[in-house]
Amino acid sequence: MMLEPIFLLLGQLLTIIVVTLFIILIITLILGKILLKKDILIFPRLILFGVDAFYSPLKKLAKSLGFDDTLVDHIGVEVRNQVNEKRFDSISNEDKLIFLPHCLRVADCEARLTKNGVECTECGRCSIGIIKSKAEPMGYGVFIVPGSSFVEKIIKEQKFKGILGIACYEDLNHMMMKLSDFAPQGVLLSRDGCFQTKVDVKKVLDKIGYEKQDNTKQTTFAK
Repeated sequence: MMLEPIFLLLGQLLTIIVVTLFIILIITLILGKILLKKDILIFPRLILFGVDAFYSPLKKLAKSLGFDDTLVDHIGVEVRNQVNEKRFDSISNEDKLIFLPHCLRVADCEARLTKNGVECTECGRCSIGIIKSKAEPMGYGVFIVPGSSFVEKIIKEQKFKGILGIACYEDLNHMMMKLSDFAPQGVLLSRDGCFQTKVDVKKVLDKIGYEKQDNTKQTTFAK
């Protein structure tokens, strides 16, 4: 008889926990949708907590509500971009790394694979060479990687304080999640897949501050 009140209390606590979790997931999705639709960021830490702590349940909930299965990753990427943007910009370019996926290459790319990823020849036939030719003179370390194992190897060997990744929704969100201490920024592929993907080069150049630097140089020369 004395166990009944205990079981009753445990049942009530479990119900409260489940309901609270459900409310957190719903709020996370609502706030995330507001950000993606209206570019208004509300309670970013709460959103990131929901995405990071309840990633799998949140993905299942989003899918059950009829949303695209990339929604949760898209929310995670955009929130981290806004939260970390000022910190990323304040870091010296020499202390930043850029990771580009090798799937951006053209079909007959002649670049060879090395221990630090693909060694781009800047032939100009894909967006990799364009980004690399602009970013490296600015001080960025640019790496073209065929997989997450290369990313892990490079970050262990390199000294850096900031990072910019270009990838598909899930890969980019996971990378930014794991490297949250390094003011991560990300640009999503405009066409994903495993072969000849695409990225908006202007978005990448905006992230690295290329136009700002170019305008500064022009102003200096004009004087």
